[in-house]
Amino acid sequence: MASDLMRLDPNVLAALPNVVDVLNVQEVARSKWAKGMRVTARNADGTEDISQGDLGKNAIMGEFEGTSAIHAVTPEFCPKPITWGTFKHDNDTHFYLCTFYDFAEDIMPHPESFCADLARTISGVTAGRISSQQELDKHSKSDERAGSKSKVLEALLSALFDKVIPRLLKPLDITPALIHGDLWYGNASVVEGTNDKAIVYDPAAFYGHNEYELGNWRPARNRFTKEFFDAYHSRVPKSNPVDDYDDRLKFYEMRFNLNAAALLPNQPKYLQMVVDAIMELNKTFTGCEMQDSHEIDPGQGK
Repeated sequence: MASDLMRLDPNVLAALPNVVDVLNVQEVARSKWAKGMRVTARNADGTEDISQGDLGKNAIMGEFEGTSAIHAVTPEFCPKPITWGTFKHDNDTHFYLCTFYDFAEDIMPHPESFCADLARTISGVTAGRISSQQELDKHSKSDERAGSKSKVLEALLSALFDKVIPRLLKPLDITPALIHGDLWYGNASVVEGTNDKAIVYDPAAFYGHNEYELGNWRPARNRFTKEFFDAYHSRVPKSNPVDDYDDRLKFYEMRFNLNAAALLPNQPKYLQMVVDAIMELNKTFTGCEMQDSHEIDPGQGK
């Protein structure tokens, strides 16, 4: 027990509510920039409280604020956020605490109940404004920072920004809603021991067009099948103009494929997906079909 206490920074320990002692600290996840820790503690009333810490400042502050916003609307649909802060003994290390769940392995949520919770979340609060072009531009630059700079992509972006985006987004008349922002299958799980109770976590939440969320569902790799789309739109209608729906989702999908390209620069297929989508959208909305080769070099980024 004493060794477990020593493994917790004093500021993390102080953030745990009503704790008498720490029973266990266990690493449960790791990425290039963060570690996920499961902390099991005994409260003063004798009950056990389990929290998860995710280390690394802006990212975890954003996760705390995003989870707090979702929890305020649909508390049963996400972990309860506790706090975030900075280590007392290392001001370059930061933490976020929330309730911990064990998840059923390799099980997707039930489309109907999952989309019912999701619909309640986006309808619960509205604010802000949409910045899809700014978001996409940011991620197109992240491709270069990740070491996979693409001259092909650079050549196509001007047509996308100057012609396609104004045509595709200006006709929209919507009220921005609270959305998760990174809703792939790895951020939505069924809680172990429940009757298909699903929660979402690790949000990149913001206020925007609710259909943006669905752009991350389009790639087959993310396991959101047609049943999820049907369940979602049985509660949330497609935005007008409906005729542009498929192309809007194709546009929103590009942001997530760009992110995959930046994270996995040795796999050119993700960048090729973006290039193909831009060419298709450009043909649809400008009538121009680009004749030059726009194949991504398989060796790019290696």
